Amino acid sequence: MIKAVLFDLDGTLLDTNDLIYDSFCRAFKEVLDIELPKEEITLLYGKPLKTSLIKYTDNEDLLENLINSYRNYNKVYHDNMCRPFEGVKELLLALKERAIKIGIVTSKRKELAKRGLELGELIGYMDVIISPEDTIKHKPEGDPALKACEMLGVLPKEAIMVGDSPYDILCGKNAGCLTCGVEYTALQLSELIKIKPSYLIKKPLDLLELI
Repeated sequence: MIKAVLFDLDGTLLDTNDLIYDSFCRAFKEVLDIELPKEEITLLYGKPLKTSLIKYTDNEDLLENLINSYRNYNKVYHDNMCRPFEGVKELLLALKERAIKIGIVTSKRKELAKRGLELGELIGYMDVIISPEDTIKHKPEGDPALKACEMLGVLPKEAIMVGDSPYDILCGKNAGCLTCGVEYTALQLSELIKIKPSYLIKKPLDLLELI
């Protein structure tokens, strides 16, 4: 029986796909003076920033500059490029009506994660928000999902992790949770399917059928 749903944030509940893409483009151009194809950039979605960017430089100063450039652009334009996907509010309300606990498990810093949830009028539905500040190990390790389950008072097998990237699904699997991929991902859907999530949904409200 599913007692809790753990959601990734960006690309799952909040449509910030254009913001993330623009933030990566700005960082690569500003710091390394390179332009990458969109297909390559979308493969970086859903990962901690350092994990995404370290492959492009082994210079610690340049890596730090890349991260800062991304974060600075992202913070400035965040509020204008952040909105819930259609059906998300209705989904969260229905989960609450069924007494299902709700958590966020995100690679986004807590300050900005809360800001996005507030902008989308979603924060009131959340029982816990797990961000990189809360665990030593991050996605794709299971620690963030395990931390969420611990704080929600549920067993991992009683929770389902929902996300748009392979790192989300691996995080849930490594924690012992059920997993659900979203087909409206901005990533290549084939990359998500390769990880073999327990379920796939075409739109947020489809999750209710699984619960």
